[in-house]
This record gives sequence, structure tokens and C-alpha cells, in this order.
Amino acid sequence: MNKKWIITGGAAIFLLSSSAGVYAGANLQPIKAFLDSSMKFKVNGKPFQPQNEKGAVIAPIIYNGSTYLPVRAVSGALGVAVEYDAKNNTVLLGEKLDGIPIADSASSSHRTKDPQLTTYNGKDYKDVYFNNASGTRGASFMLYPEGKYQKLYLQAAAIGEDIEEFFVQDSDTDIKLKIDSIAVSEGMKTFEIDISGVDALFIHADVEDGGSLFVPLTTSYYK
Repeated sequence: MNKKWIITGGAAIFLLSSSAGVYAGANLQPIKAFLDSSMKFKVNGKPFQPQNEKGAVIAPIIYNGSTYLPVRAVSGALGVAVEYDAKNNTVLLGEKLDGIPIADSASSSHRTKDPQLTTYNGKDYKDVYFNNASGTRGASFMLYPEGKYQKLYLQAAAIGEDIEEFFVQDSDTDIKLKIDSIAVSEGMKTFEIDISGVDALFIHADVEDGGSLFVPLTTSYYK
């Protein structure tokens, strides 16, 4: 999506907030700057009020004719994930190069590492969500990306019976980010979902009696 900034005043230069630890660096220089609480912002033609990570309204800093805002204040409005890598003193914006398995952030009573239950089509996925209960039911679990990632690549398979409705929902806003179905004949299906700024995800499937939902947690990943 092509997103444009409309900014009253100088060029926009985005800095990460101090809470991320940037003030711990050794190469800092003191400067004299000014806060401009009168400056207004628009995102795609709509008014935008910059806020810090705690929701408090902030004013831009003016220094040498340039306008500075925290990265974290605008990343959500632009739909870009942001994270600070303290070890390497690096700001990470958008989709990451390497995928991060969702296993560490998954929570469910149907999660299992039992070798008798983690194998699908001859491949052992080691750690899976596997709802093979009886009866027509809802099969669901939670993920906690904590706003650190741009994309979720979620794998899932229907076993025994087709799954007519499968969805991924932002747990805080109840907005469904993906709605689809999973047929047994499709095998392992991969869903690509934009999760920028999302803290918690609700994964749900309507499963028929005799059917199961299989989600590998080792090959599903964030980026």
C-alpha cells in the first residue's frame, strides 16, 4: 500500500523512543532543540496525533530545520512493525529477513510434542497444535507476537473433515485479519497475514465431528 505523509513544516526524520534504550550508547552528543506542539500531521489525508508507547501525546522536536518524531509514534500509523535490537544498537523496521518460529509465543492446552501426534503426511513437526477432540466444536489457540513483527506465515491442515471456516483475529480489536477454509485435499496450507502492531492473536477453526485441526508451531513463523 502506498502511504504518504503530510507534515506541516520541515522534513520528517524518525527516531526511536528513549524507552528502547538508545540513550545507553556511547556516541551521543548533546544538542539544543525545540518542541513544537503547534505542528499538525496527516496520514493519507486523515489527522494523526503522535503518541509514545504508553499512549501519551507527544510534540515533534525541531532541530536545525528538521522535524524529528519517535519511530514508535508513527510505525503503527504507517503499518510498519518496529523493534529495537539493544545488542546490536539497531532499529528494525518492517518484515524481518529471518523467520521466527511461533512456538515460543503459542499458548493452548492442545499443544503437544508427543511423536505419535506431531507427524503429518510422514513429516514429524516436533511441536504442534493438534485438536483431535470429538464432536463438532471450535478449535482455537492464542499467539502473542507483541507488536514485534510485520507478517505471520501460519501453516494449518484439516484432517478427517474439511474446515469450512478458519480465521485469525486481532485479540485486542476483534478485527479478523484472515478468513478462509481448509480442505483435507489441500494438505498443509500456508496463510500469509499482516500483523503489524498486533500484540495478541486469536486463531480459530470450526471443526466437524470426526475432523481435526493440525498446526505446526515449528514451521509457522513471524517475519
